[in-house]
Amino acid sequence: MRIEHVALYVSDLEGARAFFEKYFSAVSGNPYHNSKTGFRSYFLTFDGGARLELMQKPEIAAIDNTIPHTGYIHTAFSVGSRERVDELTRLLQSDGYEVTSGPRTTGDGYYESCVAGFENILIEITV
Repeated sequence: MRIEHVALYVSDLEGARAFFEKYFSAVSGNPYHNSKTGFRSYFLTFDGGARLELMQKPEIAAIDNTIPHTGYIHTAFSVGSRERVDELTRLLQSDGYEVTSGPRTTGDGYYESCVAGFENILIEITV
């Protein structure tokens, strides 16, 4: 068994798609639009086959991702090396995204950083 995909509601569908394409080399599928409900989405595919569905619907309310809460917390991307973790973290920070932790080696041995990405979506970058 494997997770087929993870879905995420966003306010700015095109901006979120561009973020994941630019920083994480996502490849976007064709857009989907249900004109009756206003629902729109893209499936993004990453190296290794993982998929993320970005979704937008007019009546979906945004939550404050800066306050700890139950449920979805972050998406982790393995980038292959400590150097790449450092490089991508610096790039995101220089482009105005907040680095919330790291890069660092965690107590359980992971080398990682965490960035509040597009719409404050928490992204963990790890080896």
